[in-house]
Amino acid sequence: MDNTFLAQFYGKSQNYTDIPNHLYKDYNVKKGLRNEDGTGVLVGLTRVADVVGYTYNEDGTKVDTEGTLFFRGIDINEIVKNRHDLRYIYEEACFLLLFGYLPKQKELENFCELLQENYELPDDFLEMNLLRMPGKNLMNKLQHAILTLYNYDEDPDNTDVYETLLKGIQIMAKLPSIACYAYQSKMHYYEHKSLVIHYPHKDYSTAENILYMLRSDSKFTKQEANLLDIMLLIHADHGGGNNSTFTNVVISSTDTDIYSAVSGSIGSLKGPRHGGANIKVALMMDAIIAEIGYTRDDNKIKDIVRKLLNKQFYNKSGLVYGFGHAVYTLSDPRAEILRHYCGIVAHEKGRDEEFEFYLRFERIVKETLMEMKGLTACANVDYYSGFAYDMLGIPRDMFTPLFVISRMVGWLAHNLENKLYDGRIMRPATKYVGELNYYVPMEDR
Repeated sequence: MDNTFLAQFYGKSQNYTDIPNHLYKDYNVKKGLRNEDGTGVLVGLTRVADVVGYTYNEDGTKVDTEGTLFFRGIDINEIVKNRHDLRYIYEEACFLLLFGYLPKQKELENFCELLQENYELPDDFLEMNLLRMPGKNLMNKLQHAILTLYNYDEDPDNTDVYETLLKGIQIMAKLPSIACYAYQSKMHYYEHKSLVIHYPHKDYSTAENILYMLRSDSKFTKQEANLLDIMLLIHADHGGGNNSTFTNVVISSTDTDIYSAVSGSIGSLKGPRHGGANIKVALMMDAIIAEIGYTRDDNKIKDIVRKLLNKQFYNKSGLVYGFGHAVYTLSDPRAEILRHYCGIVAHEKGRDEEFEFYLRFERIVKETLMEMKGLTACANVDYYSGFAYDMLGIPRDMFTPLFVISRMVGWLAHNLENKLYDGRIMRPATKYVGELNYYVPMEDR
């Protein structure tokens, strides 16, 4: 098809559709729903999670603080510190986020049993929807699969709070299988690899099952499962203002079904400015390591960082991926936790040299950002995520789908909270700034 005319139409349209940048300030429009100091515009109230990276002085000026993430008022570091080696923590965090309190042993067991009972996919779902229709992009395939689950639900449009909770938990339980099978299907049909399907193990945790289903031999170590469990935990929720969670709340506020809301959130998380950022970090680090290796020479590292910032290396964007955050400035608590557990697994796998390079690179990026741009920026959770997944042998196609698996509980918790305590359709305003015109008959144009 000849798209020449379309290009002409688009070029001509620029004379009629431009919005001068100053108008946003004139009308006090918050671009990206951000205030001038970078903080988010207040659009709701929540008791699910709190993301803290700054406070305010008496005069109203913003003051950066060490980052803290709270799940139902509990510091995520406290949750991690109190986990025991023989117990996985992600499922307990899911309970906390959904129900608002820490479960007793029997309550946690009942919740885990409910998840385990819903691990398996409906009859013929694997064959008809994942194997016969493989997807080139796993995130798009996840969207398709979630929307298809709608057809297997006897009452899919029931948006009652309890029904939404039940359906959401069923989606949570099935997502690991859907993601792993979608990956295996893609590898088989697009990469001509052997097709390996392992059905979920009823006695395994979410982290264990992902490793079990993803690996051809189904084998994994305790430390590997621990690291993935931590990865799921720190990605489980990040407040109501992040893009995919806000998307979920916006969609669900129309009183549509949970499948549509979750599919919308997956589409949001796919974007490289949100959930897809971890892959950008991994690709950047590939290029850096290929260029300078695991050098211990700080000057060589600083030189490559300067080239990144000066748009002279890698994709010449001027960005160092994995650094900076909309809320956190001094530290990202998720990155702090992940750094510790990456060190443990790196030692187990003989990858200490690579881990130490990540540590040096982090330190030098912070120093160089301050020297060149006067900016204070911390490593965010994406910086260590790719390295963690790589140590677990998790392919890059699965990086963002794993984010979906872990964040599903956060989407659900905020969805339910909004239904219970807000309940109104999201309907902000926009200001028309175009000209008023008259309709011109065709022969007079």
